[in-house]
Amino acid sequence: MLNVTAHIDKSHYQTNLSNTRQTIIADEPATENGTDLGFSPNELLCSALASCTAITLRMYADRKQWDLQEAKVQVSFERDAQNVTHFKREVTLIGELTSEQRERLLGVANACPIHKVLTNPIEVATSLTA
Repeated sequence: MLNVTAHIDKSHYQTNLSNTRQTIIADEPATENGTDLGFSPNELLCSALASCTAITLRMYADRKQWDLQEAKVQVSFERDAQNVTHFKREVTLIGELTSEQRERLLGVANACPIHKVLTNPIEVATSLTA
C-alpha cells in the first residue's frame, strides 16, 4: 500500500508531504490566506491525473516504438450544483504519429491507473490516532 504523510504546523497553510523518499509542499494561494509555496490540494488532484496520463502515454509509445516526441496533458475540474465532479482533460500529442496511433493513445489515456481510480467507487476510511 502506498503511504504519504502530510504535516502542517502554524504556517498558513503550507503543508509538507512526504513519501519517505521525497518531500513536496502543498499550500493554498495567497487569495485564500496561504503562502502560495506549493500546489493547492485541488491542483495536486489534477496533477495526479495529468502526470499519470502523460507517463502512461510515454510508456505505451515507447513500448510500441512510436514517434511520440512529447505529450502534454492539461487537467481541470469543477463540481456542479449537485456536487458531481467533472474533470476536463486535454491531451496534445507531438510527433510523427498516424491517426490510428493517435486514436489508440487517446484510448490509452483513459486506461491510466489514476483515471481508473477516479472513475470507480472510492471509499475513505478515517481513524484518529493518539
